[in-house]
Amino acid sequence: MARLLYRLGFGAQRHRRVVVLVWLVVLIGTAVGAVTLAGSTQNSFSIPGQESTIALDRIKSEFGSGGGATARVVVKAPDGQLITSPDNAAKVAKLVGALATMDGVTSATDPLAPKTPAVDAGKTTAYSTVTYTATPGNVTTAQKDSLASVMDDARAGGLTVEASGEATQNTPGIGGVVEGLGVVIALAILALTYGSLVTAGMNLLTAVVGVAIGALGVTIATGFMELQATTPILATMLGLAVGIDYALFIINRFRQELRGGAEVGVAIGTAVGTAGSAVVTAGLTVVIALAGLSVAGIPFLTQMGIAAALTIVVAVLIAVTLVPAVLGFVGRRALPRGRRDGTTRERGFFRGWVGAVTGQRVVALLLAVIALGVISIPVASMETTLVPRPVEGSTQARAEKLLADAFGPGFNGPLLVLFEGANAATTAAATISTIEGVGDVALVTQPTPNQAGTAALLTVIPKSDPASADTDKLVVDLRDRLAGLAGATTYVTGATAVSVDVAATLNLALPVYLAVVVGLALVLLVLVFRSLLVPLVGVLGFLLTIGTSLGATVAVFQWGWLAAAVNSDGSGPLISLTPIIVIGILFGLAMDYQVFLVSRMHEAHSHGAPPLTAITTGFRQAAPVVVAAALIMFSVFAAFVPTGEATIKSIAFALAVGILVDAFVVRMVLVPAALALLGRHAWWLPRWLTWLPVLDVEGSALEKAAVGARA
Repeated sequence: MARLLYRLGFGAQRHRRVVVLVWLVVLIGTAVGAVTLAGSTQNSFSIPGQESTIALDRIKSEFGSGGGATARVVVKAPDGQLITSPDNAAKVAKLVGALATMDGVTSATDPLAPKTPAVDAGKTTAYSTVTYTATPGNVTTAQKDSLASVMDDARAGGLTVEASGEATQNTPGIGGVVEGLGVVIALAILALTYGSLVTAGMNLLTAVVGVAIGALGVTIATGFMELQATTPILATMLGLAVGIDYALFIINRFRQELRGGAEVGVAIGTAVGTAGSAVVTAGLTVVIALAGLSVAGIPFLTQMGIAAALTIVVAVLIAVTLVPAVLGFVGRRALPRGRRDGTTRERGFFRGWVGAVTGQRVVALLLAVIALGVISIPVASMETTLVPRPVEGSTQARAEKLLADAFGPGFNGPLLVLFEGANAATTAAATISTIEGVGDVALVTQPTPNQAGTAALLTVIPKSDPASADTDKLVVDLRDRLAGLAGATTYVTGATAVSVDVAATLNLALPVYLAVVVGLALVLLVLVFRSLLVPLVGVLGFLLTIGTSLGATVAVFQWGWLAAAVNSDGSGPLISLTPIIVIGILFGLAMDYQVFLVSRMHEAHSHGAPPLTAITTGFRQAAPVVVAAALIMFSVFAAFVPTGEATIKSIAFALAVGILVDAFVVRMVLVPAALALLGRHAWWLPRWLTWLPVLDVEGSALEKAAVGARA
C-alpha cells in the first residue's frame, strides 16, 4: 500500500494543476446539483415494520389523515377569567378565523364549538389544531412567521397564546456563528502547530473543500430519499474534523521529510506513502464503524451512517490527492522561514511526558483506569427517548406547560389505539373499561369510527408526561392487555409508542453492532500492527473512552450537572440515537489515534529499537501531531454544543468529551503505560498468523527501495 500511495502522491504533485482543476469541477458540480436537486429533510423518526409505524400507515389508509403538518395553538384567559366568557370567546373566534385564513392552512378547529370542545375542566384554557397542506418539515419560514404574527395579535387582546407541534419546529441548519468560531480556533491551532499561516490556511482550505463536497452530496441525496434533518449536520461536523486531521498528518510528515533533506517531490510522495497509509487505514476504520450502523436494521440510522461514511471517504481522497497537489505549489514554504534549512526543534515536554508515564507505568495505568471508571458510573442510569424536548423558554415549551397544567402532563403525549374489523367501533367501545383499568391511564375518549365502519380510533391520555418511564411502560401494558382481543385487530401508536419501538430496536441492535464493528476493527488493526495485544489494548482503551463520554453526557444532560455551562435546555433522557451514534463515531476516531500513535512506535520497533525505546521514540514523533489533531476535533465538535439543535447538542458534547479523554488519557497515558508493561510481548504474533498480509503502514517498502537505489 505504501508504494501505491507513494506513486499516487508523487503523481498528484507532478500533475497538480490537473488535480486541483478536477476537484474544483467536482465542487462546482455538487454545488449546482445541491441547488437544483435538493429535497427536504424530516424531523420524525420511525422504523418500518414496527407496530407503531404500521398503525400510522393504517390510520392514514382508513381515515385519510396524517399527511399535513399540524400546530396546536393554546389559548389561556387572563387570571380570574374564563375562556368561555362572551368577551374572551369572541377573541378566540377571531383568532381561529385568522388561523384558518393563513397561507397554506387547510383547517383550524374551533375549541369552543359545542360538538367538539377543546377546553379544560376549569374553562380557563383551550386549544385549536391548525392543519397545513405541507408535510412535516416543509412548513415554510413565511408560514411560521404568519402564525407568530396572528398569535401576537391575539396576545395584544389580553389572551395568553402559545403554539407547539410539528409545524412549529425549525429544521436545524449548518454554519452558525459559534460553529464558525470552532473553525477559527482550528485555524489558530494549525498555525501554532506549523508555525506558518500559509500551511495552516492550506490545511484548512483542503479540508473545507472536502467537507463541502461531502455535505453538498448529502444535500443532493435529499432530492431522492427522505433523510433526517440531523444527517447533513452530522456529516458536516465529522467530515470537517477528520478532513483537517487527515491533512494535518500528511503535511506534518511532509515537513519532517523536508527537514531531513528530501526534495519537495520525493518528500510529498514519501509523506503520502507513509502518513497517507495511516490515513487510509484510519479512514477505513471510521468507515467500517459508520457503515456498520446498518447492522441495526434501522433505515434512518443506516442513512446517517452511510452519509457520514461517504463524507469520510471524500476526506481520505482529498488527503491523498488534493493535499499533495497543493503541497506541490507550497513547496518549502510549508516550513517556517527560520527552519527551511533543515533544522529541527526537540520537544522536551513530550520526552518528559512519555518518560514519566513509562517510568511509573503501573501507577499511570491504574490512575487512568480508575479516573475514567469513576466518570463512567452515570452510564448505569442512562435513560433514552425519542420524544422531543422543546427549548426552554420557547413558545413550544410554554404551550406544552399550559396544556400540562390544564389537562395533565400526559396530554402532550397521547396514545392512539386503532381497532380494525367488521365491528371495530363496537369492540372499541366495549374495551374502554379494560383500558381504563391499566395503570397510568388518565382518560380514554369515545371511539371515532371511519366512514366504512371497518376501523375505529381511541385516544388514551396517560397520567405521566411523554418522556416518563411510566408512559413507556403504559405502551407495553396496553399492548399486552389488548393482545388477542376478539372481534378486532388492535395497534397502539402515537409519538411515545414510536419512541418505545425505536428505543427497543436500538437496544437490541447495540450489542450486535459493537460485536461486528469491534471484530472488524480488531482484524484490521492486527493486519496493520501484526500483533494481537496492541489491537486489544486499543479496543479496551476505547471502551473506557465510551464509558467516560456517555457518563459525562448523562451527568450533564440527564442529571443536569453543569447544564448551564453547555447552554442545555433542561435535564431529561438522552435522545435514543445518541449512544449508538457516539459509539460508532468515537470508535472510528479512537482507532485513528491508535493507528497514528502506535504506527510510529511500530516503525521504530521494526527498525530494531528495544521495546521501551520504540515507545518513547514513536511517542515523541507522533504525540505533537496527535495533540494538535485532538484539539482541532474538540474545537469542531464543541462548537456545535452551545447553539446546537437538541439531537446534535448531546452528540457533539459526547464526541468532544470522548476526543479529549481518548487522546490525552487513553492514547497518551494508558496505551504507552500498557505497552511498556507488556514489553516485547506487545508485538507478539502467533506463528499460525504469520501468513497474514503486510499492510506496511509505516512505509518500510519505500525505505528498502531507497536503500536499494543508493546501493
